[in-house]
Amino acid sequence: MKKINIAEKFKLFEQEWTPKVIAQSNGQLVKIAKGSGELVWHKHDNEDELFIVFKGQLTLQLREGDVVLNTGEINVV
Repeated sequence: MKKINIAEKFKLFEQEWTPKVIAQSNGQLVKIAKGSGELVWHKHDNEDELFIVFKGQLTLQLREGDVVLNTGEINVV
């Protein structure tokens, strides 16, 4: 199994809100994305989404209220 350097993968693209697949595990895709500003609210009826903030801050606007994630924090929706 080959190790993956996430920081190096982020250097390979500039587009925002365009997830890039960097790995696969048990049929699940591991994706990374850059972003700033807002992304249109959406939901996935039959799957969870895992958010890990590699650098900066991300606010998830959920029905139950906002969740603010900072560098190194994780949340599953």
